[in-house]
Amino acid sequence: MKSVDAISLENAKRLFDSGAIDAMEVGTVKGLQAIHRYLFDTLYPFAGEIRQKNISKGGFRFANSLYLKEALAAIERMPENTYEEIIAKYVEMNVAHPFMEGNGRATRIWLDMILKKRLGRVIDWQIVDKEQYLQAMERSPINDLELRFLLQPALTDRTQDRELIFKGIEQSYYYEGYEKQTEV
Repeated sequence: MKSVDAISLENAKRLFDSGAIDAMEVGTVKGLQAIHRYLFDTLYPFAGEIRQKNISKGGFRFANSLYLKEALAAIERMPENTYEEIIAKYVEMNVAHPFMEGNGRATRIWLDMILKKRLGRVIDWQIVDKEQYLQAMERSPINDLELRFLLQPALTDRTQDRELIFKGIEQSYYYEGYEKQTEV
């Protein structure tokens, strides 16, 4: 039986292969919800739904659910015209963590779609070290400079490169602890 991660990884790849990603709003909460729903529909009853409970990870409490709607509206209004603005918006969305599960995987796709639309770039996630990325993300609510410097060399104009996109999606799942199981 396939794991939730294996199924949602297949869904993520299908999101791009089907062209459904191109019909989703870029840089909006609605667009992020659509990505999340596509990845986790049938896997989680809350796929694409904004959480109603408070959550934390590793001692860090994400945005309080009582204020989440207002926080997401403020994030949506954030500018996204430069690399620095886009990363700031990404960091704030990570702090909001709008879903009960699957935030990182959905939000990294969301980030790439903003970068693609605004700058004609995506991140080559294969060259972003997992530990450095996770540490930079952990510190990013205080200062996103480390994250910007880590991701900037990984920017590429290969926005239509299917292999690069799919390897990036696999890397995104690896960041969350999923390692593809080999069939025996």
